[in-house]
Amino acid sequence: MNSTDHVRELLSRTKTIAVVGLSSNPMRPSFGVSQYMQRKGYRIIPVNPNETSVLGEKAYATLAEIPGPIDLVDVFRRPEFVPEIVDEVIRLKIPALWLQEGVVHEAAASKAREAGITVVMDRCILKEHRARAL
Repeated sequence: MNSTDHVRELLSRTKTIAVVGLSSNPMRPSFGVSQYMQRKGYRIIPVNPNETSVLGEKAYATLAEIPGPIDLVDVFRRPEFVPEIVDEVIRLKIPALWLQEGVVHEAAASKAREAGITVVMDRCILKEHRARAL
């Protein structure tokens, strides 16, 4: 593999991030991470059936309900929910999937990669963004 920084490339071309499991509770990691990314200029779209709006953006129950293009899906859900999310990402032809730290599902990640989706797994998008000073 060459030395290209695929994460830098992904974050540079991403504009709209759908955050699955984004909570309006400021104590939750999903809130702090999404708030950081929003402040860095990304459009954050909350995906959580239990929320109406988070960080000033309308929340959607599912990825399929979001109007307009999504560049990346950031997942703050337990690993057992990942296969279902991957199926939706594939169906909606979303180009990239980010599984936060502690969210590991090798089979689902492989399935997404086989469908041509860029996958980052078990890494924090905030830490990766900050490390690259983007």
